[in-house]
Amino acid sequence: MPFQASGFLRLVEPLDRRAVNRIVARHRGNHGVGTGDKGWTCQRHLKAMLFAQFAGLKSLREIAEGLAAQPAGLYHTGLRPVSKSTLSDASAARPAAVFREIADLVMGGLARSARQESRELVRLIDGSPIMLRDRRFNWAEADSRCRGLKLHLAYDPRAATPVHFAVETPKFSEIKVARRLPFVAGTTYVFDKGYTDYCWWHEITMAGALFVTRLKSNARRRVERTVEAVGDNIEADRRVKIGHRKPRGGATNPLYDTELREVVVARPDKEPLHLITNDLDRTAQEIANLYKERWQIELFFKWIKQNLKLKTFFGRSENAVRIQIYTALIAFCLLRLFQNTYAKNHVGGAKALKVRLKVALFEPFNTTNRCPTRPRPPQKRPPDRQLSLKLAEP
Repeated sequence: MPFQASGFLRLVEPLDRRAVNRIVARHRGNHGVGTGDKGWTCQRHLKAMLFAQFAGLKSLREIAEGLAAQPAGLYHTGLRPVSKSTLSDASAARPAAVFREIADLVMGGLARSARQESRELVRLIDGSPIMLRDRRFNWAEADSRCRGLKLHLAYDPRAATPVHFAVETPKFSEIKVARRLPFVAGTTYVFDKGYTDYCWWHEITMAGALFVTRLKSNARRRVERTVEAVGDNIEADRRVKIGHRKPRGGATNPLYDTELREVVVARPDKEPLHLITNDLDRTAQEIANLYKERWQIELFFKWIKQNLKLKTFFGRSENAVRIQIYTALIAFCLLRLFQNTYAKNHVGGAKALKVRLKVALFEPFNTTNRCPTRPRPPQKRPPDRQLSLKLAEP
C-alpha cells in the first residue's frame, strides 16, 4: 500500500529541518541528551508539544498516553512513545530560547507567504496577559493588574497573521517592547494609548512609517487649523501640534513642531474617541476605520487562548511555561500555513479545521466530505477475466 502522509506530518512539514538543527546547535539544546533513537531531543520535544496543542491534551500524562496510542504513526514524524517523567524533565531543561527562535522562523515564513495577499501594510500592536495565579508559579512577577507573563504582538490584520512577538514579565512596560520593533517605511502602525511616547512616535515618523493611536485626555495640543469633517461619525478633523517643548523640564519633545492630525470620532452612549496620526492623506473616515480594525488583534488573543493551550500549563517552571507559549504560537502559524496549502478547499475557519485535525491527526487529511465507496460482496462482483482461462476446443 503506498505511503500517505498524515495530517500531523503535513502540519509540521514547514519546519525546516536544517534551520531547526542550526538553532538547536547554536543554543546547545541537545547537550547531554544524545541523538539516537532513545534521545528525547529538542526536535522531538517540539513535535510532542505541538501534538498536545493540536490534540487539545491537558497534561503530560495525556501526551504520553496519546503518543503510545499511535505507534504506527510516529515513525515518519521522528517521534516515539515517551514517559511522563521524560516530558517533565525536557520541559524544565531544554532551552526555551530554541523554541522562541523556531517560532520566529515559522512566523517569518508565514509572513512571507501572506505578503502577496496583503495590499497595504498595516500592523496592529498590543499585548495580552498570560495569567499564572497558582502559588506554585513562585517565580512569576506581577504588576497592578496581572501576575504571570505578557505576550506582546505585532499583527497583520489583512493576512490574519502575527508578524513579531515577545514574551516579557508584566513589569516590563509595553512601550519598552515596542521600541525594539523594527519599522518598515510605508507601514501604518495602529496601537492604543498605552503606547504613548512622543519620542517613539517621532522615530516612526522619521522611518517613513505612519501611526494611528488614541490621544490621552490630558494631552496638550495646539490647534493649527480645522479641516471640514467628512464621515457619518466624524465630529472633527484638525491639524494640531502636541505636547510641551520640554515636559516637566525633561528631554526635548521631538514632536513639538511637527504637524499631526486629530480626528474626533463619535460613539453612541460613550465619550468620543480622539485619534492622533501623522497620516495627512487618508480621509478621516479611513483613519477611524483603521483604529476600529485594532479589534482584530484582540480577537486573535481570544482565539489562541480559547483554542490552544495558554490557560493551563504542563509544567510549573518558567522555562516550561515559555516553551508552551512559544509552541502555541508555532502551532497557530503551522495551522495557517496548512490552511493556505493542503486545506485550501476547506470552507470552514481555523477552528473547524483544527477540530478535523484533532479527530484524525494521524490519518490522511481529507476535505472532500465523501465516504469511500462501500466494497461489494464477492458474489456480486463481475468476474475477473484475468483469472479465467478460455480453453480452445479440440
